[in-house]
Amino acid sequence: MEVVNTKEELAEQLAEWRHNGDHVALVPTMGNLHAGHTALVELAREHAERVVVTIFVNPTQFGEGEDFDKYPRTLERDKRRLKTTPADLIFAPDVETVYPFGIENATIVSVPRLTEEFCGAKRPGHFDGVTSVVARLFAIVQPDVAIFGQKDYQQQLVIRHMTTDLNIPVQVITGETVRADDGLALSSRNSYLSDDEREIAPQLYEALQYIGRELQNGKRNYDDLESAAVVRLDAAGFATEYVAIRRAENLGVPDRDCDELVVLAASQLGPARLIDNIVVTI
Repeated sequence: MEVVNTKEELAEQLAEWRHNGDHVALVPTMGNLHAGHTALVELAREHAERVVVTIFVNPTQFGEGEDFDKYPRTLERDKRRLKTTPADLIFAPDVETVYPFGIENATIVSVPRLTEEFCGAKRPGHFDGVTSVVARLFAIVQPDVAIFGQKDYQQQLVIRHMTTDLNIPVQVITGETVRADDGLALSSRNSYLSDDEREIAPQLYEALQYIGRELQNGKRNYDDLESAAVVRLDAAGFATEYVAIRRAENLGVPDRDCDELVVLAASQLGPARLIDNIVVTI
């Protein structure tokens, strides 16, 4: 499997594939890959003959005081992991390749409304960084299909909105959240957890499952369900940012006629900010 670092090297390989009539799927990552990423690569191969995985720790989606400097950079290990997957090529650019005019002079792609609550409220500017880098990767790779994980539920909705609004000819596909045996959603940031914190962490998913069962049993007291989950998580040792029940299609406030909901949560546990969600049909 080839690893390229420049747009020119990438374009040469892409041109050969397209000359042969191959479709290209893109799996954008920040590296430190785990089984969740592997599942996205496998899903990508179901939709295209060729799969490009990008590994780029994007500075513009980290806010002041966040973990950009300590975010794990594990390219050699990631290369070994991807050798056992259907990935065809790794694109691992440097910052200057992605932002040729520098971070301060970079064009910003911003999606309104969808980015104003939840992770967007907690991390101002985060989603502008996400959409700005994804738009660049779409322009550089020009994939037919792009794969994102459901764990970042708000993010994949934001990217879908951007892609549709800007008429970008890329099909966005969301892969299911991959979980450890105890239910914890796999995340690169799980490595920040101590052994004791790792024992506590699955309670985030358990709280979401409880809400899901209550919703399927006919409960519609959304505020009460959200508040009870926050109390439960904080008592277990989390510092909960939000638990919210929203429309799955657009994160709007649900009404009685809504039949598909998403239950979202974000909570700090020690040094790790954990996010998770479940989709509930009622």
